Amino acid sequence: MDIVDFREFCLSLPEVEESFPFDEVTLVFKVAGRMFTIVGLDNPIGFVVKCDPHRAIDLRDRYPQVLPAFHFNKRHWNSIRFVGTMTDEQLRAEIRHSYLLVIQQNVSPKARRLELLQLADEAGVKDDAERF
Repeated sequence: MDIVDFREFCLSLPEVEESFPFDEVTLVFKVAGRMFTIVGLDNPIGFVVKCDPHRAIDLRDRYPQVLPAFHFNKRHWNSIRFVGTMTDEQLRAEIRHSYLLVIQQNVSPKARRLELLQLADEAGVKDDAERF
């Protein structure tokens, strides 16, 4: 996966917006105004995603390309390099996991959260990160 594939995949998820809220080189992807992944365009070697805390530790133990995210809560955010032993499908699974986790934990009111989960389900977005 490269930066172009990463961007296209993120934008393919329902209701996703991209923006530059921090500076002109940090591209942020949000759902319902909530950040679920970030990539630096000045040196796009990887991206940051939100992750279940137990899963985050497991991924860091299994894959050298997964590290605690710099400048983020290290319990909940991982930095994942594009190049390493994880396949493109595994990288997409981590992006989907982050997207759905943010909807489930950070979107309110409940009606909006349920609407987004329904749209994701209709689009076939599943949290299959556990299978890897």
